[in-house]
Amino acid sequence: MREIILDTETTGLDPSDGHRVVEIGCVELINCISTGRVWHAHLNPERDVPLQAYEVHGLSSEFLATKPCFHERVDDLLAFIEGAMLVMHNAAFDFAFLNAELNRLGRPLLRYDRTIDTLALARRKHAGSPCSLDALCKRYGVDLSEREKHSALTDCKLLAAVYVELVGGHQARLDFAINGGQGALLQASGEGARERPMPLPSLLSAEEADAHRAFVASLGADALWLSYPTPPSPREEARVAVLEPA
Repeated sequence: MREIILDTETTGLDPSDGHRVVEIGCVELINCISTGRVWHAHLNPERDVPLQAYEVHGLSSEFLATKPCFHERVDDLLAFIEGAMLVMHNAAFDFAFLNAELNRLGRPLLRYDRTIDTLALARRKHAGSPCSLDALCKRYGVDLSEREKHSALTDCKLLAAVYVELVGGHQARLDFAINGGQGALLQASGEGARERPMPLPSLLSAEEADAHRAFVASLGADALWLSYPTPPSPREEARVAVLEPA
């Protein structure tokens, strides 16, 4: 399953007050494993950045004034997240801001049933405990050393590690071991396999084998069983063993 960890940084807390998105980060997961594909953009909010917001993410009005506006990057963003579930921490916040930006451009809005809220997952799993991203990283031993300020892409990478733990930890990697990159290891381990010099003896008794053959014969000439090679009966195996030299 393809999922996109998504995070935004904004000029404030409520898009209905005129606040805008200034940064978007995305990290792609397949079966809960990061593929290494990311999408990231700093955006010109076409307004000032209040001091309180600057103190959170460190993105100044001067820095953002040179960046593209949301409408210049929206097609790239939508192409990257197309068809994926969107995994967000406190999803209602990021969801509201993204839809406010899309609505401003008259573009189709994102559907909330495409979202997975890791804050809600954490509150159910760790009821009564702190469930901020920092708290969850500490709980699961995720390295926070690179997180000096809020950064959309950094927070996505941290949330990706937390999300895997919330949905089952390392157990979630088992499917990928077969379907993903580690499948090559399984293939390599079988390259040296040798054919058995003799097939394993049947565990059926002679009576069971005869009964099965009689049943298959009763199905008629079009029976599916007849398209498969018929193994020797225990009596035939015993006769061959007697006739073959030691």
